Amino acid sequence: MTKSETGTERKKMTESAIAASQDGWHRACSLFCFLLCAGGVAASVLSTSASAQELEPRAFSPSPIGTNFALAAFTHLDGDVSLDPSLPITNVHANINAYTVGYAHTFALLGKQTSVALALPNVRAGVTGDVAEVGEREADRTGIGDLGLRFAINLLGGAALTPEEFAHRTPGTIVGIDLKIRAPTGQYDPSKLINIGSNRWAFKPEIGISQPIGKWFVDAIAGAWVFTDNNNFFGGKRRSEDPLYSLQLDAGYEFRPGLWLSANGTYYTGGETSTNGVQGGDRQQNTRYGITASAPLGAGWSTKFSWSRGLTTRIGGNYDEYTFALQYRWFTRY
Repeated sequence: MTKSETGTERKKMTESAIAASQDGWHRACSLFCFLLCAGGVAASVLSTSASAQELEPRAFSPSPIGTNFALAAFTHLDGDVSLDPSLPITNVHANINAYTVGYAHTFALLGKQTSVALALPNVRAGVTGDVAEVGEREADRTGIGDLGLRFAINLLGGAALTPEEFAHRTPGTIVGIDLKIRAPTGQYDPSKLINIGSNRWAFKPEIGISQPIGKWFVDAIAGAWVFTDNNNFFGGKRRSEDPLYSLQLDAGYEFRPGLWLSANGTYYTGGETSTNGVQGGDRQQNTRYGITASAPLGAGWSTKFSWSRGLTTRIGGNYDEYTFALQYRWFTRY
């Protein structure tokens, strides 16, 4: 073998290693931007606090800097939900379809891998319920939902690495923090109880840990949604909501780079609402479980499917959720 051939072979091996490493690990950001919004779609449409029901594994796994993600996703939610007990509506059932587009980008900040993401859903929802002294009624809503944003940085084990450097890293423990924001951009009409938009800001700081164990991985994420008041709720009332705390645990197995399956669970509590200072008696204390599967499609494309269901429900959403997403990835050279 000539010197030129040896150099060419080494280059091919390096490129192959980079691709395998990227496929195996950079999918950390792969669909968090979608689920950032999708987890809150039910909250916006049904005026309840479903935000903590997000189930997104590998949200703090590392990626090379300069990675870009474009995303299109479809989510279907179907099941019973609980509104504020003070409202004269019972036996509420929702059928919701959300179509979401999103974008995420990784870069270096203070020597650490950092990412920003945004996502915007378009929602179609049908809701039925029994209204006191009136009987069964149905409401249909279609429109843009609240814009979701996320800023995340890996603090431990999350050095900012180029794709070439990333290919030769040894996977290890990752500890990161993030801030999710939901902006009141969605369709909202104060004369209607059921809305797509929430007409308020919401902020969720989180801390997460991701631990690879051979081909296995485990994640733990703790956080709390904090809400501003909706000062124009259903006829001009002021609606407030207490912080909503959540703890998410995930465990999964990576069969080969980019092809993995995980089991997910979350517990959330809090979120009691009040209207014009009168408490609604709707504090949540619920759990959900589900599964997530991710697979590469080649040439920068990948797909993901997730399903989740309520396990225990005190107040809030007790529904099935199905999500299918398609993602395209490309790299920006620094």
